[in-house]
Amino acid sequence: MDTTARALSRPQLRSIGLISAAALGLYVLMRWLPVGSELNHMDFRVAEKGAIEFCDPNSPQFIPVIAAKSPVMMALKSDAPPAVGKRARFTLTMTTANGKPIGPADLLVAHTRKLHLLVVDPTLTDYQHLHPEPGARNGEWVFEMAPEKPGPYRVFADFTPAATARGLYASVDFNVPGEVARVSRSTNKTWQAGGFNFELVVPSYFKAGLTAELRFRIRHSGANQNPVPLQPVMGAFAHLVAFDEERSGFAHLHPNEADLSLPPDALKPELTFKVTIPQSGRYVIWSQVNLDGREIFAPFWVEVLP
Repeated sequence: MDTTARALSRPQLRSIGLISAAALGLYVLMRWLPVGSELNHMDFRVAEKGAIEFCDPNSPQFIPVIAAKSPVMMALKSDAPPAVGKRARFTLTMTTANGKPIGPADLLVAHTRKLHLLVVDPTLTDYQHLHPEPGARNGEWVFEMAPEKPGPYRVFADFTPAATARGLYASVDFNVPGEVARVSRSTNKTWQAGGFNFELVVPSYFKAGLTAELRFRIRHSGANQNPVPLQPVMGAFAHLVAFDEERSGFAHLHPNEADLSLPPDALKPELTFKVTIPQSGRYVIWSQVNLDGREIFAPFWVEVLP
């Protein structure tokens, strides 16, 4: 050992020392950097009947989240008791069925976000689409909202595990004190909001179990002939979300016109959506658009025939 050391010149020893130090530093850096998901495909499987299967985004359909068994557990708490009209901060905890936390590294970005929350009240007249941010602990997600109605709210989570690259869902409830109002749920094809007319054209063959094509249109109210300032929201020119009266599940729909470099007609924009709903009944379909930087929501009540 001494003979070898004496055989090396000082510059050579210095070079070896620098290389060793650089290698050690690189090793420490790689150990410090965040790694990918530690969850695997089996963490998102439930070995029993009625479990939610991984969903194909190219085949949009209504997902019966409540009746099915999700491999993801969710718990929700707020910094103050929820109340109508008061903004509260919520912490959502997501884990696998075997208790492993589900954090940012475990989810893929889908439609510009890693986690979508579809929040709706029992009358289906207050719908909010929220995007939580990672919390202080892995598996915690935080968001703020002000409920507009009393009653038990339902929170549906829409996300894509990195281990599967397929859409998955879960749900959790929270209560807003007060008496739930009775509201009219008459069928409507049009809605006015923010100086615009919104229209949802539903085909006559909108029947349970069949794939139907919906057409969504936007126009200026009155005689205004200016272009409709339609801008992308979450990577699309519009989003539709369908709920049944019982809030047993939802369908999150994106337009067939997916190329953002090819916007719809500026004066009379129209977008098409496909959906399959397995059960007949009454549904509300909420639209969400970005008009000149303002996000506007419009509801449409429809009947799905047997």
